[in-house]
Amino acid sequence: MSTHPAMNNMTSDAPASETTASGQRDNMAWLLRHFTSETPGVTHAVLLSRDGLRLLDSDVDKDWADELSAALSGVASLATNITGPSHKKRPAKQVIIERDDCLFFVQSAGCSAAFEGHPGNERGEVDTILAVISTTDADAGTVGFEMGRLVQKFAPYMQIPVRVGTGAEVR
Repeated sequence: MSTHPAMNNMTSDAPASETTASGQRDNMAWLLRHFTSETPGVTHAVLLSRDGLRLLDSDVDKDWADELSAALSGVASLATNITGPSHKKRPAKQVIIERDDCLFFVQSAGCSAAFEGHPGNERGEVDTILAVISTTDADAGTVGFEMGRLVQKFAPYMQIPVRVGTGAEVR
């Protein structure tokens, strides 16, 4: 049984969706901390904006989380700007950096409307990146799989464009 106040449905492992931006951020923060505590080998997680600012973290030292956010947004940007065999630039699905002391995982997490006060929120949404740090002996496949599941759990808190009859997007 969860101690999270937004957990109304005991059959679900995700918090109940809240309509306010701060409620959405609280639910996303809970999901991030839950992911960190339940995924074997994962020690830290940070949700950051594409422009390198920390949005949420799993109780990481704030100075370190800010430093990680700036550096790992750069990694995501570099990976996106590498042309592949098709000679096109495409976003990387996931980037893994292996070091002697840890593994870094970087993955796009979608656009969210839950961060209205963020400096990069000019269209009502912020493009986000999920950064995860694990021990060196963590199973990279499991961590990557669980990151994908976490991003899916973030879906109710992400911005989905509304379509009108002509097919144009309203933002």
